[in-house]
Amino acid sequence: MDQHNQQESSDSVVHWQRTRRLSLQLLLVWLGATMAVVFFARELAGINLFGWPLSFYLAAQGILLLYLAIVIVYVWRMRRLDDSNKENRDAE
Repeated sequence: MDQHNQQESSDSVVHWQRTRRLSLQLLLVWLGATMAVVFFARELAGINLFGWPLSFYLAAQGILLLYLAIVIVYVWRMRRLDDSNKENRDAE
């Protein structure tokens, strides 16, 4: 019984490490994208897209699509991680 608890604890630790790694990676993508738009706003303002400066377009529309993509990737990957963790627990 003690060995079973150790295996379950080990699987739980691996699961949370993967969860934290995924969260950190996606937070870095979020931070990098947000800071890039702000940092390069002046340079991007010189480029027009559909009559609007590119910096305005990215801030108002484009970055929101990236945020949505980050959420979708998080949900997809977490579902896969949770399913694999559940399969490991059921196999024991």
